[in-house]
Amino acid sequence: MGIFYEQTAARLMRYAQINSQSQPFKGTWPTTPCQYDMARELYRELQEIGLSDVFLDEAACVVYAKIPAGKDCRAEAVGFVAHMDTAPDAPGDHVRPWLLKAYDGGDILLNKEKNIIMRAQDYPNLSAYIGQDLILTDGTTLLGGDDKASIAALMTLAEHLAANPDLPHPPICLAFTPDEEVGGLAHTLDLDRFGARIAYTLDGDHLGWYEDETFNASEASLTIRGLSVHTGTAKGIMINAADIASEFMQMLPPLEKPQYTEGTEGFYHIISCQADCEEARVRLIIRDFDRDAFSRREAFLEDCCRALNQKYGEGTVSLQITQQYRNMKEVIDRVPHLIKNLKQAITDCGLTPVCEPFRGGTDGSALSFRGLPCPNLSAGYENAHGRFEYVPVQSMEKNVEILLRLCEIFAEGKNI
Repeated sequence: MGIFYEQTAARLMRYAQINSQSQPFKGTWPTTPCQYDMARELYRELQEIGLSDVFLDEAACVVYAKIPAGKDCRAEAVGFVAHMDTAPDAPGDHVRPWLLKAYDGGDILLNKEKNIIMRAQDYPNLSAYIGQDLILTDGTTLLGGDDKASIAALMTLAEHLAANPDLPHPPICLAFTPDEEVGGLAHTLDLDRFGARIAYTLDGDHLGWYEDETFNASEASLTIRGLSVHTGTAKGIMINAADIASEFMQMLPPLEKPQYTEGTEGFYHIISCQADCEEARVRLIIRDFDRDAFSRREAFLEDCCRALNQKYGEGTVSLQITQQYRNMKEVIDRVPHLIKNLKQAITDCGLTPVCEPFRGGTDGSALSFRGLPCPNLSAGYENAHGRFEYVPVQSMEKNVEILLRLCEIFAEGKNI
């Protein structure tokens, strides 16, 4: 049992019981008031630890804190960002976390009363954690390790550095943000108050993995206006918006969908379609790693709309494309020491760094293009967004070690 075992395990068990679930955007940020419960708990704890500049932005639901540099360290400040909300994909309140010691590799009975079993054959990643201690739920809710495992590691890091001010480390800036799971993209993070010019998000699964490349992403909204008349006299008059919506969806390349793509392959994904004869609305997202290919995808949708308007009359179809985030790699590649130092820290802690293009986006995708280069370090949780989520305590411990070594590397002035 390592020196960070008790702190990380206790923190995750405590944080998991605080409901901070976000919901799809309903007109306000944060999307749920319960996220303030988590924010206020972190604000209280950061003050108790003794950090400086601890601040809760009540309007934005963002918590900030700073750790002064270690003795005689003049390195640039480094930031760490984690999100407080949990995903809306499964129940997020009344979470009952429990600790399974020395996992034996077999099936796990999560809930005797309801006979909820996590079967090892269904979750092959479990085999990597034989002999380790797992924090799980009773199988009826999320655990919230995404992203509270990261918060537990960061708070343990903060506590350790505050108690050991002579340890080598640069000034450290912390921020905890809302609504990542529903596309908040840390847009309420005040970069001036945050105080660092480079940072890392901590938000991912497999321990020792990191991401410096994400999709380019946009959302498209298609509105189709039809004309309804009695079906008995409809010939040559009726314009059926539902039919046109279906025709549009058939125009999309059939194999360029999430269920048929992998790696760096892009796609179109229909989110929803609401349609009747008079009006139809189609929402979809567009994803691609390559900027030029991504631009061609957006242009293809515009071509589809033009073709439909030529066929059914100008103004029948209108299209709105909204940028969501861009591939962080364009920005991260300009500050190569961010990845060089991170890989060294992971390696020095006995792991092999693994990097794969992330088929999604992180808060760091948006922050990078706001001027805060921000690759992502995984937190070590597994099966996120579901009732069979779990977090190995040893993964949180190791993440604290990685963060400490990363801070030490920056303190050594390795910034080129």
